[in-house]
Amino acid sequence: MRATLIILCLSTGALAADFARQVHPILVARCSVCHSGEKPQAGLRLNTREELLRGGASGPAIVAGASARSLLIARVTGVREPRMPMTGEPLSEAEIAVLKEWIDAGAPASVVTPPTGRQAPLALRRPSVDAPPEQAIDAIVAALLPGNTMPAPVDDAVFARRVWLDLWGLLPTPEQLGEFTADARTDKRALLVDRLLAQRDNYAVHWITFWNDHLRNDEGVVYHGERKSITGWLRRALEQNLTYDRFVGELLNPAEKIGPDGFLTGVNWRGDVSASQIPPMQAAQNSAQVFLGVNLKCNSCHDSFISRWKLKDAYGLASYFAAEPMPIYRCDVPTGETAEPKFLFPELNGSADISTPAARRAEAARLFTAKENGRLPRTLVNRVWKTLMGRGLVEPADDMDAAPWSAKLMDWLAWDFAASGHDMKHLLRRILVSRTYQIPSVREAPKAGEPYQFRGPLPRRLTAEQFADAISAITGEWRVIVPRQSGPARYAREWQMKSTPLTRALGRPIRDQVTTERLNLPTTLDALELANGRTLAELLDRGARRLLGVLKPAPAPVYDSGIMGAGKVVIDIDIRTARRLWLLVEDAESYDPRRVAAGWADGWLLGAGSSAKLEELTPADRRTTIHFRGDKTASEALAAPLPSAIEFDIDGKGFVCLHVVAGVDQKSIGSDINPRLRFFVFTEEPDRRQLIPPADQPPVPAWSGPRDATSLVSRVYRHALGRDPEPEERHVAREMLAGGRPEGLEDLLWSILLSPEFQYIR
Repeated sequence: MRATLIILCLSTGALAADFARQVHPILVARCSVCHSGEKPQAGLRLNTREELLRGGASGPAIVAGASARSLLIARVTGVREPRMPMTGEPLSEAEIAVLKEWIDAGAPASVVTPPTGRQAPLALRRPSVDAPPEQAIDAIVAALLPGNTMPAPVDDAVFARRVWLDLWGLLPTPEQLGEFTADARTDKRALLVDRLLAQRDNYAVHWITFWNDHLRNDEGVVYHGERKSITGWLRRALEQNLTYDRFVGELLNPAEKIGPDGFLTGVNWRGDVSASQIPPMQAAQNSAQVFLGVNLKCNSCHDSFISRWKLKDAYGLASYFAAEPMPIYRCDVPTGETAEPKFLFPELNGSADISTPAARRAEAARLFTAKENGRLPRTLVNRVWKTLMGRGLVEPADDMDAAPWSAKLMDWLAWDFAASGHDMKHLLRRILVSRTYQIPSVREAPKAGEPYQFRGPLPRRLTAEQFADAISAITGEWRVIVPRQSGPARYAREWQMKSTPLTRALGRPIRDQVTTERLNLPTTLDALELANGRTLAELLDRGARRLLGVLKPAPAPVYDSGIMGAGKVVIDIDIRTARRLWLLVEDAESYDPRRVAAGWADGWLLGAGSSAKLEELTPADRRTTIHFRGDKTASEALAAPLPSAIEFDIDGKGFVCLHVVAGVDQKSIGSDINPRLRFFVFTEEPDRRQLIPPADQPPVPAWSGPRDATSLVSRVYRHALGRDPEPEERHVAREMLAGGRPEGLEDLLWSILLSPEFQYIR
């Protein structure tokens, strides 16, 4: 019986959620696309508390004091269809909990208190540290610890697991771990960090996930409208270790045709949107949040209730990214004023000519990356520290005006990073070789009302990508990228693929908005996917059989059409050695696959003395009529709902050639269907999970050692946990693997993968 998962729930505290600080940001981020502007859907606007109480065509959106009777909650939970929001991910449990808490408390209006107005230092400052640069972090941190003493570092295996996951996103293999722990050199930890940083590809393909979240760049999705991918540029920038000032400058002022212009393009939401969501405002919000730690979402509608930023600040920054002068709207009501380009920190403003869109983008890039703008390096230092240590120097990380727990450490790291020439690998190395990074992790349990005090890194949960890649590395079962045209597939890391129900449950975001922080705690959806989800079940089933060496290699197709969207193709194949035939039609992400009509027509099996028509060998319920574009008459065809597979037994019948036409019915060729199909012919039973075998090597070499129970148990424990099994663990695991049953190994893998020891970087 599978283990029970304990779900840790986020608490919002004893007081009701505040509308301005907690409720309104959720509504703006998730609902304002449809429910704002001059023509909101169903007549419902959600910008203010009063609009929620007034509601729209279906009545009030909320009933103060009764979330269970509130339409808003019924919609976002799916109790009442259609579930909202209609596009993108549903609201998270934490977001729904905030809405319920606020409504149940009577939906109180915000208690507007004047913002503190604290502004972090803009200029970089080099604090005095009585230690060489290599020991500066430890000298500063040690002074804050009890007794001014740094704890002993973790052992080699724990350190290796940390640093491999933090730099490559992969677990060290047992061979790599054994080599490192046996190394007697006193500086081996620094040498390991240097070696991992020097491997450009593994470094880039791990850290690209961090930047994909921050730059809302996604993989495996079809970009509609004007949205563009920046993956090619981003991967090259990481591989080449592009300095951070150039990295930001090219994002904000992309070179024509070759630059990452997709970052500024924003998301085309289609239809009416609020003034706070137009592309120039998205560019201002995203760039300020990611690069400067400034959240402009509230003051894109009105002067912020919780910070010093004003409506005109958001419009001033957005004007750098607008083609035309921008009229200012307050809560979607025109003010009659026109915005002027103005940087968030006016002391950096210059006198450059900004009369053209190109000149304004260039000036924005200059202002963000100016050496006088210490906010840029400070913000990145904080984000990297949080990624590696579990908590930022400043929290929340999107409010860099908040006080850091160590201003001296913040100042020194930001100064050192800038002095290195904004070298991102230098910043990583500084932290990773420090004793501070290497001490044992601690659970954060500050007493209420007490300020945070650093006692060590916090345990960090594996990201969705790290979790999936770890399973693939342990078992050898990797996902593959299939080329658009015929040819071999290639192995892929998880970041390169479209997200799955499992990776979404584990925190991979839908990246139509900036995501600067993923939830680090388990959720109910997460538990359900890990316990009963089809994605993990299939991965472990195949992974167990592959690790045991009983998974049959996937055969290659004898015909592959590549992706087709229209028309037809004539196929003639030599089948004289074949005993069976499989004709497959696979969907390749058609816009509406349910309305696609496609199939095989004019099919013949030809032999020296005999022939047979495919349609006559196929049951009537698998036949349809296809009208190919350009044909004057319709054709009888073989088809079924996508995906489809038709099998023929031709053993001993003397057929030597297959002649058939594959194509798409012309009625399916339209923008509202957008068919994208692939036709395959196999002479061996196809592997529906891997129709096109890869020709390259997997990201981690597959294990080819002995597959007896003792060897497999040791291998799995060492790779997954970085240690040998305890005697009782070994005994139970060997019993699970008795008889070489794949199901036993699948259960062993599942039990290890769900343990906190595996799921957390400790």
